Amino acid sequence: MDAVFKALGDASRRRLLDRLHARDGQSLRELCEGLDMSRQAVSKHLAVLESAHLVTAVRHGREKLHYLNPVPIHELAGRWIGRYERGRLDALSGLKRSLEGTTMSRPEFVYVTYIQTTPERLYEALTRPEFTDVYFGGTGPRSTWEVGAPVLWKSDPAGEFEELGQRVLAAEPGRRLAYTWHTLQPAHQDMLGMSDEEFAAARTERSRVTFDIEPAEDPALGVKLTITHDGFDGPDSRMLASVSGGWTMILSGLKTLLEGGRSVAEQRAAQGD
Repeated sequence: MDAVFKALGDASRRRLLDRLHARDGQSLRELCEGLDMSRQAVSKHLAVLESAHLVTAVRHGREKLHYLNPVPIHELAGRWIGRYERGRLDALSGLKRSLEGTTMSRPEFVYVTYIQTTPERLYEALTRPEFTDVYFGGTGPRSTWEVGAPVLWKSDPAGEFEELGQRVLAAEPGRRLAYTWHTLQPAHQDMLGMSDEEFAAARTERSRVTFDIEPAEDPALGVKLTITHDGFDGPDSRMLASVSGGWTMILSGLKTLLEGGRSVAEQRAAQGD
């Protein structure tokens, strides 16, 4: 938490976060445009934000693209302001917008989080029902987790598992898991306010999600988990908009579960009391 507060305490770093919130996945050159800061100063501020895990950098060919990683902000909010009514905290309106989602300039979604566990246990938490059902709210996926095997889901904890055309693309215990994502389902149409024409046009989109697991640079941080959801038709993809907010909550619940805390559902129940 100290590193997060320190990173957020500088106006220039907050401005960089605002720019990534408005348009995610920018290179250093793009982030420097229009700023009254030198390239070196921007690099130093980005290094502080990366150390606090508020920004993650991913190489795309020769470019190094920077992505907003709101998971630490979500955890900060849960610890420090969860007991208050967020709507009345005008001073935190910018934070509220960050927690409610980001606008992606590139058709992909990248998050990084650090979890105090082992690579093997994290892989189990991504594949075994006793884990996934907790942080997916009783709707965790089912599969044999062999390459080419189907990945089944259900939309409601009381419902049946469905074949939605998803397939396992990579399954390397302790290292990587990847599978294709389902297309938009009928329930999404009302949820996203789509017309029949918009829904019909968007329903053919088939994206994919990849979980990369590796030891953290600092052993004290545990394991680094990078989730990349890509393959969208474009930055205006309705599926991209749909999954952006969901992955933040899911990753937070996964981290809480593996680090011995209460599940997201238990935390919500306690707040309701």
